[in-house]
Amino acid sequence: MPAKKSSAKQSHQRQPAERSRSKGKRQRLQVLSSKVVYKGPVFSVTSDRVQEPSGIVARRDVVHHSGSVVILAVDDTGAEPLVLLERQYRYAAQDYLWELPAGSIDPREKALTGAKRELLEETGYHAKKWKRALFFYPSPGFLNETMAVYLARELTAGEAEPEPDEVIECELTPLSRAIAMVFSGKIRDGKTIAGVLWLAESLGRGQCAKK
Repeated sequence: MPAKKSSAKQSHQRQPAERSRSKGKRQRLQVLSSKVVYKGPVFSVTSDRVQEPSGIVARRDVVHHSGSVVILAVDDTGAEPLVLLERQYRYAAQDYLWELPAGSIDPREKALTGAKRELLEETGYHAKKWKRALFFYPSPGFLNETMAVYLARELTAGEAEPEPDEVIECELTPLSRAIAMVFSGKIRDGKTIAGVLWLAESLGRGQCAKK
């Protein structure tokens, strides 16, 4: 969802110098001021006044996050690929959601290392083969978090090691059912929608999503 622009403090203006610059010429970003307004264990928030490359001067409130990894764990030993989905309660949504395993990258941790750690902690599974499938910003209007989706194959089941506040149910779901869950609205999590549809397309199953 785009950042709201109705507040007077969020209003922006174009510097006079911008009008005189030739069309297509851009300057560098300039951070005119920055203040940390919140700092928590998972993310922090800054209120910045910036001059953007377009010449716009504006206040930008930004949520800073270390980045996340998403694991598209697939069992493809049978006739149809099975996707490992989790079901857990999300307070912000105030509902139970179906999701791919995911988590934050720890400080100084490499993304792939984080993906392997999260898969083990949340589900107990190990994977022999790993490949980065997608990389994106889930909500760049106000959040600098990035998400890297890794395809994990040749799975081996084990014992999960969830955090004390995590209650997670895991289910290997046929890809056709996962696609149907996306289009019926049963899967409402953005990273999971992206991962499931990427897998469908990469396997040439795009037509399945249209049925």
